[in-house]
Amino acid sequence: MLEGIYAFLDSLFGPFITGYHPMWVITVAGAIIGGTYTLIYYFFTDIEKQRHMQKLAKELQKEMREAQKSGDEKRIKKVQKKQMELMKMQSELMQQQMVPMLLTLPIFWIFFGWLRRWYVEVGIVKAPFNFFLFDWFHKWQHSALPPDQLGYVGWYFLTSYAVGMILRKFLNMG
Repeated sequence: MLEGIYAFLDSLFGPFITGYHPMWVITVAGAIIGGTYTLIYYFFTDIEKQRHMQKLAKELQKEMREAQKSGDEKRIKKVQKKQMELMKMQSELMQQQMVPMLLTLPIFWIFFGWLRRWYVEVGIVKAPFNFFLFDWFHKWQHSALPPDQLGYVGWYFLTSYAVGMILRKFLNMG
């Protein structure tokens, strides 16, 4: 089944992959996928409810610190009860956030399996110095890339993260 999907992706994006430098291909792919993930998250979660709960959690933490400093057991129990209610609300929000994750996870695995066929041991970008995190990641992944090069996975995550952060700021998602 995956071979059929990969063949479709090859026919759709093959000329782009073979015609451009891998850095541009992964940059565009990261921007598209990162933007798509952010938009799916935006439309399937209640951002205002999330902000409200974050504000409530900060207030409860402050209230708990004050209650602990004063040593008022009754007040501490009251704050703990409020924290339990907040945890129930957060549980509901986490269930709501499962929908975007379940929608995006198959896209992620299919997409990365397909890209792996093209760029498995290709250095996408080269840093002007040996970067210890690149070296650590390459050893972890058993990659043959030197510590001054970043492969498709690393470059994708950097691109996708940057696009996602910009889009989150633009959509006022926090």
